[in-house]
Amino acid sequence: MKKWISPALLVISFILSAIGHYADWDHTLQFVLSAVSVIFVAGFLGRATESVAHYAGQRLGGFLNATFGNAAELIIAFFLVKEGLFDMVKASLTGSIIGNLLLVLGLSIFAGGMKFKVQNFNVTLAGLNGSLMIVAVIALFVPAMFFNTHSITEKDTDVLSLVVAGLLIAAYLAWLVFSMITHKKYLADVTEDNAEELPNEHAPVWSRNRSILYLVIATVMVAFVSEWLVGTLETLTERFGFSELFVGAFLVAIIGNAAEHSAAIMLAMKNKIGAAVEIAVGSSLQIALFVAPVLIFASYFMGNTMSIVFTTIEIVAIAVSVFIAKSIIQDGSTNWYEGLLLLAVYLILGVSFYLV
Repeated sequence: MKKWISPALLVISFILSAIGHYADWDHTLQFVLSAVSVIFVAGFLGRATESVAHYAGQRLGGFLNATFGNAAELIIAFFLVKEGLFDMVKASLTGSIIGNLLLVLGLSIFAGGMKFKVQNFNVTLAGLNGSLMIVAVIALFVPAMFFNTHSITEKDTDVLSLVVAGLLIAAYLAWLVFSMITHKKYLADVTEDNAEELPNEHAPVWSRNRSILYLVIATVMVAFVSEWLVGTLETLTERFGFSELFVGAFLVAIIGNAAEHSAAIMLAMKNKIGAAVEIAVGSSLQIALFVAPVLIFASYFMGNTMSIVFTTIEIVAIAVSVFIAKSIIQDGSTNWYEGLLLLAVYLILGVSFYLV
């Protein structure tokens, strides 16, 4: 009976969200239904990805987890770009980055630390992740500095945005080659003697073909429900007086990150903190180095280029998140108090964004 509850809730929430959208129900109700549906669909997407990853192998599986784990954010952001809501796109990207680095990573480290006194993972991988995060901050800071000091024109800013986006995508693809091919063993995770097996880790519930089919279905469902969610955001911000920054950076980001939250926390509590860190930090890196640049190119081909110039508040929020996350993971070990520190910073930023 229990195994049918989750699929039933998934189908029911999706159908209700569809009815609400096409029957033009109250936009607040539509938002709630779509948000609940996104969470269930993201969970389904996460399980399908995990099952496919089992057949694909550890490295390729990790890449698939990061890619499809960010599918909800990418699709939501794509529809926001299509609507020309660039400020909300940048806010949602900011929220995804700080949400993964502070909320997901913080909860994972805290939950794992409450069960295990100290947890260790590959210190070299932690250092490289930190360096990549700093590159992402530099890529956001430099265009904003040149634009805000009026050193370059708006047209030049669009050109700079496309160049920086191209370089970031190249850097990310090079990182995939480095981490998955040329230095695969060098970046292997630390093996803990007391690491526990995940449920069905070596025996996926679904076959390979069924896993791929479910992955495709889940991605299509995410695309539909994301479009329905985006359609309610403008009314929501006006009705409740929320800023686009708060809605994009916290509401949309938390909903889109639902799959990563549960997966990372579960891994950390099984003393597999390396995998949990890879989900949280890896997702942030993919957002900053790949998703954001792809959206810039997408907007260019739509005829209205979205610049890579983020607001001062967004850059500060990302820089603060990178600074505290890097300082905590750089030694390759974690404890519950470090997770608590990350969560404290997230709450500080959350309240600050709400008051904007």
